[in-house]
Amino acid sequence: MSGGVAKRTLAWSIAVLLVVLPVVGLMQGWFASKRWPIRELTVQAPLRHVSAATLRGVVMPLLGKGFFATDLDDVQKAVAALPWVASVEARKRWPDTLVLTVSERQPFAHWNDDELISRKGRLFSAPGAAALGGLPSLRGPDDRMLEVVDFYLDAAREVASVTRRQVSGVTLSGRDAWTLHMHDGADIVIGGTDPQARLKRFLDVYPTLMRGRQQSFVYADLRYSNGFAVRWPQPAAATDQPATAGGHPST
Repeated sequence: MSGGVAKRTLAWSIAVLLVVLPVVGLMQGWFASKRWPIRELTVQAPLRHVSAATLRGVVMPLLGKGFFATDLDDVQKAVAALPWVASVEARKRWPDTLVLTVSERQPFAHWNDDELISRKGRLFSAPGAAALGGLPSLRGPDDRMLEVVDFYLDAAREVASVTRRQVSGVTLSGRDAWTLHMHDGADIVIGGTDPQARLKRFLDVYPTLMRGRQQSFVYADLRYSNGFAVRWPQPAAATDQPATAGGHPST
């Protein structure tokens, strides 16, 4: 028998086995739903917000079947439904192990006190979200969330570069008025008309305002047409009165 014929014969034999073995397996009960149960659960990912106990609680009810009968789609759907889970991949490892690769949502900011914004710009709710520290607090209408995020990123960068102070949050009111909240508790009320231009005007004169002062402002109102008002820490000296330039504040 030539080498070519031998190779073809071997290939046909393998193909026949691949067809016959599953049939024989079914007839002999090799793939029965209770045969070769999955006994081990392995998670391949560093987890901060999803506990191993939570994963086991979700997955174990789905593992009562045998190795071949366990449905990976059901497992993935159950794990993906957990609040902190961004994505999950499930696979089996012979003879008795289920392997999960879990990717968690990465929180970027608080949104309206009771939700979180992920680093991919998506809103989600999760247990313990309100207790997470170190995140900016953003507020506004849900349909303008991305606009609030963009304004926060631009304003935080500009304010830090001039004042060396950190913006801890932004509020966009129902009247389209913007307010910056500083990490030290101060507020900058910008209003709704040309907010970027008003903030820039304030930051342009900030070094002059701070000349000779040891403490920065506790409140700034930029809603004036030709200036702004600033309140300084108490006790205030005569020169520490609000610096207002003309007219009444506008929204």
